[in-house]
Amino acid sequence: MKAFYAEEQKRHDPKAFLSSGAAQPNPEKPERAERLLAGAISAGCTIGRPRNHGLGPVSAVHTPEYLDFLEHIYTRWQRIEGASAEVMPNIHPIARNGSYPASAVGQAGYHMADTACPISGETWQSALWSAWSAVEASEAVMSGASAAYALCRPPGHHAFADVAGGFCFINNSAVAAQALRKNAARVAILDVDLHHGNGTQGIFYARPDVLTVSVHADPVRFYPFFWGHADERGEGPGLGYNFNLPLPRKSADASFLEALGVAFQRIRAFSPDALVVALGLDAFEGDPFGGLSVTTPGFSRIGEAIAGLGLPTVIVQEGGYLCDELGANLTAFLTGFGGKGR
Repeated sequence: MKAFYAEEQKRHDPKAFLSSGAAQPNPEKPERAERLLAGAISAGCTIGRPRNHGLGPVSAVHTPEYLDFLEHIYTRWQRIEGASAEVMPNIHPIARNGSYPASAVGQAGYHMADTACPISGETWQSALWSAWSAVEASEAVMSGASAAYALCRPPGHHAFADVAGGFCFINNSAVAAQALRKNAARVAILDVDLHHGNGTQGIFYARPDVLTVSVHADPVRFYPFFWGHADERGEGPGLGYNFNLPLPRKSADASFLEALGVAFQRIRAFSPDALVVALGLDAFEGDPFGGLSVTTPGFSRIGEAIAGLGLPTVIVQEGGYLCDELGANLTAFLTGFGGKGR
């Protein structure tokens, strides 16, 4: 399988985030990319460098207002006397349909959903190269590859069209799906991350051409809290094109695979021309976030099951945090996926 990754993705190196009101070391570290790269190589992937695809594929799913913010906010933030080393909001609007603030502080609150997406001087370029990896994998599939893997770091599925959140800035899975729409009339996104892909859901919530399906830990007491519930089905023309399968905390392989079977029924009913897998490895039983209990062999079975859909597939890396088995979990998934003759 072809895989795509750029070294620039490691330059984003956030130092801290706020969790339950307390400053904590940021778990979305550059070392994640090193572990995942080793895992992809162990699975037999051929690693290629993405090209610079410009802003076109990114602006297809994100607003120009938001992209301008991401590019320039760090420089503007540094002009504020006494400001934090990284951009981190301290105020958020309770509604976003009013006026747009002119100040850096106000815009940070407007465009950042939480305190888990600090922006440094390297964030913008790292996020772009991450997105371009997703574009490159999509183009490989559109050129005839049955599947391709995008090692996207920083991840993306918590980023809305104009809001960052949860370690995510550009929604790589949405970028991949939109790129595939050049050749595919219908695209399905299957998100298997521990956390619900709220940004991906938000981007496509009113659209019938992209089906969004997510298997994740029940958000009633888990991030992202406000999204990912089973009654969220889409709106307007997109009503019925969003499908959430929240799982009880600590659900293991059997429960996850059972939910996948239900997800596959919905995907087959949609009859997509291509598939994007938003691959989170943080559903692992030993992941620092500890929400679900999927095993390393379980990831192999998940990969094999998804491959059984027989669709041209772009695999986009989402979560999965530092633990001894991180690389092995990716190897297991990719090997399982390839075990279906892909």
